[in-house]
Amino acid sequence: VGDFRSRDIAAGGQGAPLVPAFHQAVFAAPDETRVVLNIGGIANISVLPPDAPAFGFDTGPANTLLDGWIEAHHGHRYDHHGQWAASGRTIPALLERLLSEPYFARPAPKSTGRNLFNLSWLKQHLQAHPDAAAADVQATLLALTAESTAQAIRAQKLSAVYLCGGGAENAGLAQAIQQAVGPETLVQSTHALGIAPQAVEASGFAWLARQRVHEAPIPLTRITGSRHDSILGAWHKAPSRQH
Repeated sequence: VGDFRSRDIAAGGQGAPLVPAFHQAVFAAPDETRVVLNIGGIANISVLPPDAPAFGFDTGPANTLLDGWIEAHHGHRYDHHGQWAASGRTIPALLERLLSEPYFARPAPKSTGRNLFNLSWLKQHLQAHPDAAAADVQATLLALTAESTAQAIRAQKLSAVYLCGGGAENAGLAQAIQQAVGPETLVQSTHALGIAPQAVEASGFAWLARQRVHEAPIPLTRITGSRHDSILGAWHKAPSRQH
Protein backbone atom coordinates (compact mmCIF):
# COMPACT_ATOMS: atom_id res chain seq x y z
CA VAL A 1 0.00 0.00 0.00
CA GLY A 2 1.40 3.37 -1.00
CA ASP A 3 0.64 6.74 -2.60
CA PHE A 4 -1.35 8.00 0.38
CA ARG A 5 -1.46 11.67 -0.59
CA SER A 6 -3.10 11.64 -4.04
CA ARG A 7 -6.71 11.12 -2.95
CA ASP A 8 -6.48 13.84 -0.34
CA ILE A 9 -5.12 16.26 -2.93
CA ALA A 10 -7.90 15.24 -5.32
CA ALA A 11 -10.38 16.13 -2.56
CA GLY A 12 -8.88 19.63 -2.28
CA GLY A 13 -6.46 18.88 0.57
CA GLN A 14 -2.76 19.64 0.75
CA GLY A 15 -1.76 15.99 1.09
CA ALA A 16 0.08 16.65 4.35
CA PRO A 17 0.37 16.12 7.20
CA LEU A 18 -1.38 12.74 7.28
CA VAL A 19 -0.35 11.34 10.66
CA PRO A 20 -2.57 13.38 13.05
CA ALA A 21 -5.39 10.84 12.58
CA PHE A 22 -2.99 8.08 13.66
CA HIS A 23 -1.81 10.18 16.59
CA GLN A 24 -5.40 10.55 17.73
CA ALA A 25 -6.02 6.82 17.41
CA VAL A 26 -3.07 5.85 19.63
CA PHE A 27 -2.16 8.90 21.74
CA ALA A 28 -5.42 10.75 22.55
CA ALA A 29 -6.65 10.87 26.15
CA PRO A 30 -10.27 11.13 27.36
CA ASP A 31 -9.57 13.83 29.93
CA GLU A 32 -6.98 16.21 28.43
CA THR A 33 -5.83 17.88 25.23
CA ARG A 34 -2.47 16.62 24.05
CA VAL A 35 -0.14 17.79 21.31
CA VAL A 36 2.17 15.46 19.43
CA LEU A 37 5.07 17.40 17.90
CA ASN A 38 6.86 15.54 15.12
CA ILE A 39 10.39 16.91 14.70
CA GLY A 40 11.60 15.63 11.37
CA GLY A 41 13.07 17.74 8.61
CA ILE A 42 9.90 19.82 8.89
CA ALA A 43 7.98 20.07 12.16
CA ASN A 44 4.28 19.36 12.40
CA ILE A 45 1.88 19.25 15.31
CA SER A 46 -1.18 17.11 15.96
CA VAL A 47 -3.66 18.60 18.43
CA LEU A 48 -5.68 15.85 20.11
CA PRO A 49 -8.72 17.18 21.98
CA PRO A 50 -10.63 14.67 24.12
CA ASP A 51 -14.01 15.59 22.59
CA ALA A 52 -13.34 16.59 18.97
CA PRO A 53 -11.47 15.34 15.88
CA ALA A 54 -7.74 15.88 15.73
CA PHE A 55 -6.29 18.73 13.73
CA GLY A 56 -2.74 19.67 12.84
CA PHE A 57 -0.38 21.40 10.45
CA ASP A 58 3.27 21.97 9.58
CA THR A 59 4.76 24.59 11.90
CA GLY A 60 7.93 25.20 9.85
CA PRO A 61 11.51 23.96 9.86
CA ALA A 62 12.67 21.40 12.40
CA ASN A 63 15.97 19.71 11.52
CA THR A 64 16.32 20.58 7.86
CA LEU A 65 18.18 23.86 8.39
CA LEU A 66 20.13 22.61 11.41
CA ASP A 67 21.29 19.53 9.50
CA GLY A 68 22.10 21.44 6.32
CA TRP A 69 24.12 24.10 8.13
CA ILE A 70 26.30 21.70 10.15
CA GLU A 71 26.88 19.51 7.10
CA ALA A 72 27.98 22.54 5.09
CA HIS A 73 30.47 23.59 7.79
CA HIS A 74 31.60 20.34 9.43
CA GLY A 75 30.45 17.53 7.16
CA HIS A 76 28.25 16.01 9.88
CA ARG A 77 24.77 14.77 9.05
CA TYR A 78 23.29 16.27 12.21
CA ASP A 79 24.20 18.23 15.34
CA HIS A 80 24.46 15.54 18.03
CA HIS A 81 22.30 16.62 21.00
CA GLY A 82 22.59 20.20 19.72
CA GLN A 83 26.17 20.44 20.99
CA TRP A 84 27.39 22.73 18.22
CA ALA A 85 24.37 24.99 18.66
CA ALA A 86 25.10 25.10 22.40
CA SER A 87 28.61 26.38 21.65
CA GLY A 88 27.18 29.47 19.95
CA ARG A 89 24.89 32.32 20.93
CA THR A 90 21.53 33.20 19.43
CA ILE A 91 21.60 36.30 17.22
CA PRO A 92 18.35 38.11 18.18
CA ALA A 93 18.16 40.28 15.06
CA LEU A 94 18.67 37.27 12.78
CA LEU A 95 16.09 35.25 14.68
CA GLU A 96 13.61 38.09 14.28
CA ARG A 97 14.29 38.19 10.53
CA LEU A 98 13.79 34.44 10.19
CA LEU A 99 10.54 34.52 12.18
CA SER A 100 9.23 37.25 9.86
CA GLU A 101 8.76 34.60 7.15
CA PRO A 102 5.09 34.94 6.10
CA TYR A 103 4.50 31.19 6.38
CA PHE A 104 4.56 31.35 10.19
CA ALA A 105 1.63 33.81 10.28
CA ARG A 106 -0.54 31.88 7.81
CA PRO A 107 -3.63 30.22 9.28
CA ALA A 108 -4.05 26.45 9.18
CA PRO A 109 -4.52 24.22 7.29
CA LYS A 110 -1.06 24.68 5.89
CA SER A 111 1.96 22.60 4.93
CA THR A 112 5.49 23.39 3.85
CA GLY A 113 8.79 21.70 3.02
CA ARG A 114 12.37 22.01 1.91
CA ASN A 115 11.27 23.89 -1.20
CA LEU A 116 10.85 26.90 1.12
CA PHE A 117 13.02 26.26 4.17
CA ASN A 118 16.46 25.51 2.73
CA LEU A 119 19.98 26.93 2.84
CA SER A 120 19.23 29.35 0.00
CA TRP A 121 16.40 30.82 2.09
CA LEU A 122 18.74 31.07 5.07
CA LYS A 123 21.53 32.71 3.08
CA GLN A 124 19.17 35.41 1.88
CA HIS A 125 18.56 36.40 5.49
CA LEU A 126 22.26 36.10 6.33
CA GLN A 127 23.07 38.87 3.86
CA ALA A 128 22.16 41.30 6.64
CA HIS A 129 24.59 39.49 8.98
CA PRO A 130 27.72 38.86 6.90
CA ASP A 131 30.01 38.51 9.91
CA ALA A 132 27.88 36.05 11.87
CA ALA A 133 29.86 33.15 13.30
CA ALA A 134 28.74 29.76 12.01
CA ALA A 135 28.11 28.41 15.53
CA ASP A 136 25.98 31.45 16.35
CA VAL A 137 23.91 30.83 13.22
CA GLN A 138 23.40 27.23 14.36
CA ALA A 139 22.27 28.45 17.78
CA THR A 140 19.84 30.82 16.06
CA LEU A 141 18.47 28.03 13.88
CA LEU A 142 17.83 25.92 16.96
CA ALA A 143 16.01 28.88 18.51
CA LEU A 144 14.00 29.27 15.29
CA THR A 145 12.77 25.69 15.50
CA ALA A 146 11.98 26.01 19.20
CA GLU A 147 10.15 29.33 18.90
CA SER A 148 8.17 28.55 15.73
CA THR A 149 6.94 25.25 17.17
CA ALA A 150 6.22 26.86 20.55
CA GLN A 151 4.15 29.60 18.88
CA ALA A 152 1.88 26.92 17.45
CA ILE A 153 1.75 25.02 20.74
CA ARG A 154 1.02 28.07 22.92
CA ALA A 155 -2.08 28.77 20.83
CA GLN A 156 -3.66 25.53 22.10
CA LYS A 157 -5.22 24.86 25.51
CA LEU A 158 -3.33 21.72 26.38
CA SER A 159 -1.79 19.72 29.15
CA ALA A 160 1.19 17.98 27.59
CA VAL A 161 3.44 17.90 24.53
CA TYR A 162 4.94 14.65 23.26
CA LEU A 163 7.93 14.77 20.91
CA CYS A 164 8.61 12.26 18.16
CA GLY A 165 10.88 12.07 15.12
CA GLY A 166 14.66 12.28 15.02
CA GLY A 167 14.70 15.72 16.65
CA ALA A 168 13.23 14.26 19.82
CA GLU A 169 16.69 12.79 20.45
CA ASN A 170 18.25 16.28 20.38
CA ALA A 171 18.44 17.12 24.08
CA GLY A 172 19.33 20.75 23.42
CA LEU A 173 16.36 21.25 21.11
CA ALA A 174 13.94 19.50 23.49
CA GLN A 175 15.13 21.75 26.31
CA ALA A 176 14.72 24.85 24.14
CA ILE A 177 11.17 23.84 23.23
CA GLN A 178 10.34 23.30 26.92
CA GLN A 179 11.66 26.77 27.74
CA ALA A 180 9.74 28.32 24.86
CA VAL A 181 6.36 26.78 25.72
CA GLY A 182 6.73 27.55 29.43
CA PRO A 183 6.91 25.50 32.63
CA GLU A 184 3.14 24.98 32.86
CA THR A 185 3.22 22.57 29.89
CA LEU A 186 5.19 19.33 30.24
CA VAL A 187 7.33 18.41 27.21
CA GLN A 188 8.47 14.79 26.93
CA SER A 189 8.96 12.17 24.23
CA THR A 190 6.44 9.58 23.05
CA HIS A 191 8.43 7.00 25.02
CA ALA A 192 6.05 8.03 27.83
CA LEU A 193 3.12 6.83 25.67
CA GLY A 194 4.70 3.52 24.70
CA ILE A 195 6.18 4.21 21.24
CA ALA A 196 9.80 5.19 20.63
CA PRO A 197 10.06 8.63 18.99
CA GLN A 198 11.77 7.36 15.85
CA ALA A 199 9.19 4.58 15.39
CA VAL A 200 6.13 6.85 15.39
CA GLU A 201 6.14 7.90 11.73
CA ALA A 202 6.73 4.36 10.42
CA SER A 203 3.97 3.12 12.73
CA GLY A 204 1.71 5.85 11.42
CA PHE A 205 2.10 4.85 7.79
CA ALA A 206 1.63 1.19 8.69
CA TRP A 207 -1.63 2.24 10.36
CA LEU A 208 -2.64 4.19 7.23
CA ALA A 209 -1.98 1.05 5.17
CA ARG A 210 -4.17 -0.97 7.53
CA GLN A 211 -6.95 1.60 7.20
CA ARG A 212 -6.72 1.33 3.41
CA VAL A 213 -6.98 -2.45 3.48
CA HIS A 214 -10.09 -2.15 5.69
CA GLU A 215 -11.44 0.71 3.50
CA ALA A 216 -11.68 3.07 6.47
CA PRO A 217 -11.82 6.78 5.54
CA ILE A 218 -9.25 9.08 7.17
CA PRO A 219 -10.65 12.29 8.73
CA LEU A 220 -8.51 15.07 7.28
CA THR A 221 -10.88 18.00 6.69
CA ARG A 222 -9.52 19.85 9.76
CA ILE A 223 -5.94 18.87 8.95
CA THR A 224 -5.26 19.18 5.22
CA GLY A 225 -8.32 21.24 4.27
CA SER A 226 -9.85 18.50 2.12
CA ARG A 227 -13.54 18.74 1.26
CA HIS A 228 -14.33 15.32 2.68
CA ASP A 229 -12.76 12.29 4.34
CA SER A 230 -11.09 9.85 1.95
CA ILE A 231 -9.87 6.28 1.82
CA LEU A 232 -6.18 6.93 1.28
CA GLY A 233 -3.60 4.88 -0.56
CA ALA A 234 -3.24 2.58 -3.56
CA TRP A 235 -3.35 -1.12 -2.76
CA HIS A 236 -1.07 -3.10 -5.07
CA LYS A 237 -1.85 -6.80 -4.69
CA ALA A 238 0.76 -9.36 -5.70
CA PRO A 239 -0.50 -11.68 -8.45
CA SER A 240 -1.35 -15.17 -7.31
CA ARG A 241 1.06 -17.89 -8.42
CA GLN A 242 -0.27 -20.72 -10.53
CA HIS A 243 1.06 -24.23 -9.80
